[in-house]
Amino acid sequence: MWSPKGGALVAPAELAARVPVADVEGVTLLGGEPFEQALALAHFASYVRERGMSVMVFTGHQREDLERSLLPGVRDLLAQTDLLVDGPYIAERTDRRRPWAGSTNQRFHFLSDRYRHLEQQLATLPDRIELRVAPTGEVTVNGWAPVDQLDDLLAESTPAVGRGKVR
Repeated sequence: MWSPKGGALVAPAELAARVPVADVEGVTLLGGEPFEQALALAHFASYVRERGMSVMVFTGHQREDLERSLLPGVRDLLAQTDLLVDGPYIAERTDRRRPWAGSTNQRFHFLSDRYRHLEQQLATLPDRIELRVAPTGEVTVNGWAPVDQLDDLLAESTPAVGRGKVR
């Protein structure tokens, strides 16, 4: 999802210390590809879990391939993962039914008991969208939603700009 260019090197413990504990249930590791830096992320995930937070990982790899991997840190990162979503994102198979999954080929693996209670509910949990409005007025959107649905959601909060489909 994100380019590997740019960024800054940060030690796993320092990165974990930057994660606020208040009002944060856990962290999500996603693309690029988390398993390309599995050893460092395994350490990071360990620090996060020691602080009582969960770890969810999205990967384009299949779980079975990761479990057979001999690359450093891969099994360690799996051991620190509560919920793994595996499989590549396929745009032609967008999943608007299940929460969190990007496409219908992706699978959920409950690697700890932390979210196991959700396993049987995945088919009935609605996919949802998260909107955050910062004090500066900046709006960030996380999740899937058709533009018309977003337009309806924001209809009373901001005036329309452009073609009327963007606020």
